[in-house]
Amino acid sequence: MKHCKVILLFLVLIPVLGLAQQKAKKHNDVPAVFQNAHYVYVEAVDGDELKPGLYPEDRQAIYDVEDGLRDWNRYVLTTRREGADFVLVVRKGRIASAQTRAGVSAPSRLPPSAGPVSGRAPGQSGDPDGIGTTAEVGPENDILRVYQVADGKLTGPLWSREIQDGLDAPSVVLLRQLRTAVERAYPSQHPPSKPTP
Repeated sequence: MKHCKVILLFLVLIPVLGLAQQKAKKHNDVPAVFQNAHYVYVEAVDGDELKPGLYPEDRQAIYDVEDGLRDWNRYVLTTRREGADFVLVVRKGRIASAQTRAGVSAPSRLPPSAGPVSGRAPGQSGDPDGIGTTAEVGPENDILRVYQVADGKLTGPLWSREIQDGLDAPSVVLLRQLRTAVERAYPSQHPPSKPTP
């Protein structure tokens, strides 16, 4: 009889524990910063939309994500990274790409023996506005990552997804996935009304 009570109690507790675990998982996908945040900034992996030499596809992805955020109307876009509660970082998928650029640049202050500038291929200009080429190899899927800003630096990511054509307008699937996750975990009560800092 005692064993029957223990087994019965165990069978009753299993579904209750399962439900509690599901609720915990629901909030684990998106941290509380999404609930309390007001301001958001969007940039590409290689910098903001005004950066010379930014890949045109990444620049367009920034604009498309910003449009999607305006439609969402949960967060206010800010024009400065420092004023954001979190930063959305985008990258359009490309297996390999190359860009050439031309411009006026000051001579490099590096001694001839210093070699190439860190992160640049040999023969590439040390000035990002100068004459040269940029080559990149990376994932073919579009990427959306969300970071917090701490002391001017990005920390995280708090949320990250990648999918083929996930940043293409008008659907911007990756932003829609983020929106679904945030709204499921922290349903919005009223849209933000604060001005952009």
